Amino acid sequence: MSAFVARVDRIDERLDGWFEPLRNSRPLVYLFNTASAVGDFGAIWHVIGVVGALTGSLSWSQAVVLAALMGAESLLLNQGIKRLFRRTRPTVTGDARFTVRRPLTSSFPSGHASSAFFASMILSGWVHSGWITGFFIFAAVIALSRVVVRIHHVSDILVGSLVGTLLGTIAVQFTATIS
Repeated sequence: MSAFVARVDRIDERLDGWFEPLRNSRPLVYLFNTASAVGDFGAIWHVIGVVGALTGSLSWSQAVVLAALMGAESLLLNQGIKRLFRRTRPTVTGDARFTVRRPLTSSFPSGHASSAFFASMILSGWVHSGWITGFFIFAAVIALSRVVVRIHHVSDILVGSLVGTLLGTIAVQFTATIS
């Protein structure tokens, strides 16, 4: 297994270099710092749930269920899956170019990526189809932000996105009838 991990680490190092030009663009640093911050604790998805309920795009039942499911997904990922891997983050002390919160959990898989794709999957079952593409684009920006701000490796966000999509697909089966 260590040969596999070493290979993934080498691929992640190579891919990380592709993101360096983004890290030197002031507008992109602002965009990705902001995207990373609003993804903290799934905050943006909770806001979307409340705003959706206030505007009538979602019911209050849906907003409450979204919040509860986001909490369950976070608990499963952060207290379950991440503890199995204990992967170190790309930078131990952070990168001075970015003003993001330094998480205490393992790097693998990305919780921001997982929660973003999880919420997008659930919301896609409840909202008008015109919003769905926007949710997934926003989820991808949040996931990518974690690599750009050097909190995660590329493989962390890829697996986190996959985990969130898978968990969201399961959750959609149980929440589609909530109105």
